[in-house]
Amino acid sequence: MNTSVHHPKSMPLPIYIHMLAWAVFFAFPLLMSNTSEGIQWNKYLRHLIVLAMFFVIFYANYWVFVPKYLLKKESSRYLIYNIFLIFAVVSFLHLWYMPYLQDIVWGEHKPEPMHSIPPPRWVFVVKDSIVFIFMAGLGTVIRLSMQWQKAEAARQEAEQNRMEAELNNLRNQLNPHFLLNTLNNIYALIAFDTEKAQQAVQDLSKLLRHVLYENRGTFVPLCKEIDFMRNYIELMRIRLVKGVHLSINIEVSKDSQTPIAPLLFISLIENAFKHGISPTESSFINITISERDGEVECRIVNSNHPKTHLDKSGSGIGLEQVKRRLELLYPGRYKWEMGVNADKTVYTSLLSIQTREKKGM
Repeated sequence: MNTSVHHPKSMPLPIYIHMLAWAVFFAFPLLMSNTSEGIQWNKYLRHLIVLAMFFVIFYANYWVFVPKYLLKKESSRYLIYNIFLIFAVVSFLHLWYMPYLQDIVWGEHKPEPMHSIPPPRWVFVVKDSIVFIFMAGLGTVIRLSMQWQKAEAARQEAEQNRMEAELNNLRNQLNPHFLLNTLNNIYALIAFDTEKAQQAVQDLSKLLRHVLYENRGTFVPLCKEIDFMRNYIELMRIRLVKGVHLSINIEVSKDSQTPIAPLLFISLIENAFKHGISPTESSFINITISERDGEVECRIVNSNHPKTHLDKSGSGIGLEQVKRRLELLYPGRYKWEMGVNADKTVYTSLLSIQTREKKGM
């Protein structure tokens, strides 16, 4: 789950893109010139002035107007400064191309008059203004898109950190809950079978090793989680009385490395042993865990013997945590169905998890 994004390291890349784009932009008039006549530098300088104005308007928006005004919700100042800048640039260009000013600047080297630049009239002022408005808009859009990408990367990093913190908190809550339930089971054994209680303590040490050391990551190999569930079931089997039928069917490769969140299924198994066994009535628990086509399924069917309100210590805590962890780790990729049959004698819980995202998701 460690997928944090360090956005600032990727920031220099757009600078190279800017340099390349403007290099092409400024070289384009030279590339399009008539090579047989050679490069007419006076004519190119005329183009260069217009390109320089594009450059000024683009970066005035990119570096100043957008971050200083638009992003700070000062839209009116953003518009006023753009209008003023575009008006100044258009006025400068049309003054620059007035005949008497051309004589002063160029003298006898004055280039041939450009038929595409007629005397300044309002129609052409509007046309030039539209071109510069486009450049201002281009600088604004590019800067806003970069700002959005930066904000989105920061948001995703914050969300990732929040999820990791919440998952760690859930795991820290679940481990004591699991330990408390197991200790309660061992305590019940001590009263009538000391040897079984001693064996249970040894089995518990194996389980704690897994809980405390082997499942510290967000995911563990499915084969290890299956081994943990087998050990837990064997621990629970010690306290079973006659008349309880326990069936376990594991349809998973013994060396399956499919990553799975730890302690998801164990809460369902805990719930089955807690509510599916009665010391006075016939009881059963059927557990089936399978893996096929990227989907892991845990199906538990057990007799239903609801506990009284006096015997519900920790009831529901583990299942609530399982649901929250599923929402965080497998959003839209899990299905959890549970409930009793019509006469409320059989309880079924079916949890299926898509361990890899489907294409197009």
